[in-house]
Amino acid sequence: MSADIEIIGIEKPENTNVIVGISHFIMTVADIHEMIVRTNPAIKFGLAFNEASGPCLVRKTGNSDELIDLAVRNAMNVASGHSFFLFIENGYPINILNSLKMVPEVCSIICATANPLQVVVCATAQGRGIIGCIDGYSPKGVEDGEDARQRKELLEKIGYKQ
Repeated sequence: MSADIEIIGIEKPENTNVIVGISHFIMTVADIHEMIVRTNPAIKFGLAFNEASGPCLVRKTGNSDELIDLAVRNAMNVASGHSFFLFIENGYPINILNSLKMVPEVCSIICATANPLQVVVCATAQGRGIIGCIDGYSPKGVEDGEDARQRKELLEKIGYKQ
């Protein structure tokens, strides 16, 4: 047996957030869709889920055709069974992440980011699986007092801390 490692760049607009995860059942698309609408109906989203058995289709849903198309393109490029790609706008992953983790079909969240993203995939004769993600860039240093002040200011500005 052999395996190949591939790095797949995720295509997305600069400020669009993406959540990549692993799920296990065809109901994933319906349950995640319902969770988002219940949790934060203002979020625009597109979801694609790679089915791993039966017809092995990319299942899709959302309330934005553009984000659905983006999710489908990335799901097809990564081509890993039981993975899902959820692109969101008008909100942040933090607005839905805990609720997403509680969806019964969701096994794990691999990343949630607006950063440039690469997915590390292992490919065998059977199929492909996500090993992990490269989210953004490596650290360049440690924050000082001014950096901490700016971080706190940003959190206040976007409504997360007072």
